[in-house]
Amino acid sequence: MLIQWYPGHMAKARRQLTENLKLIDVVVEIVDARAPRATRNPDFDDLFKDKKRVVLLNKSDLASPLETKKWIAAYKAQDISAIEFVATNSAKKKAALELIQNAAEEKIRKSLAKGIKKTVRVMVVGIPNVGKSTFINRIAGMNRALVGDKPGVTKGQQWVKITPYLELMDTPGLLWPKLEDPQLARHVAYIGSIKDDIMDMEELAALLLSDLMRLCPDELITRYKKLERDMTPEELLQGVCRSRGFMLGGGNLDTERAARIVLDEFRGGKIARVTLDKAEEKQESKNAEDIHDGPEE
Repeated sequence: MLIQWYPGHMAKARRQLTENLKLIDVVVEIVDARAPRATRNPDFDDLFKDKKRVVLLNKSDLASPLETKKWIAAYKAQDISAIEFVATNSAKKKAALELIQNAAEEKIRKSLAKGIKKTVRVMVVGIPNVGKSTFINRIAGMNRALVGDKPGVTKGQQWVKITPYLELMDTPGLLWPKLEDPQLARHVAYIGSIKDDIMDMEELAALLLSDLMRLCPDELITRYKKLERDMTPEELLQGVCRSRGFMLGGGNLDTERAARIVLDEFRGGKIARVTLDKAEEKQESKNAEDIHDGPEE
């Protein structure tokens, strides 16, 4: 499945983000807990290498709790502090603020030694639709940043004052120019971080059903009764039509309607709490790179 996913405005957004880095003390990176690897822009490692960085695994209420814990441990192994988060409720607001405070602690201490109470400036980054603006509004306690359920709502940087000594910068969702791994590209599309209207929705939903049949077959079959484990992706989508009675004239199946329902129900957490990217896969990949890049005997 070919996904054309790098709109022209992304290059401009990257330039603006780079220009504003000199103002920033801490970078908060938001990833989707259902796909932490696919929704983590690899360009950020280079862009923010000189900045304190923390990671929030947002939408963790839709992901596997066990896999989220594994991801937090994987980030810790890279000296990156991370926590699970749900931007649509207040349960983790205090933990997120403490995470930011800890990351800025050294700069705050140095400023206090000079008799200055420093205002900590935080840049909130991530790919489209991972919940950056919702996070800022949750921390601010009111709707300061524009929010939507589709990618591309935030068009430019927005400063939001949280307290007299804490300011957050909301930024547009930033993709990277090329994603060579087709599986990761699908994962980003499954969760809605790429606009649906640029893709073949029926193909995408069929592939999602196939992946879910591998990851959570019991929950999937419970949701859509007429599915079987050995079905092809196309047969799975047809099975959803039969399960829900999505029929057109002449006895044809309404696979377009079924595709939209499957994607909506997955994104809403109605099928199962699933993590598409496994932390072990990331570690295995890292180990392989270390072996490949290591000194020759």
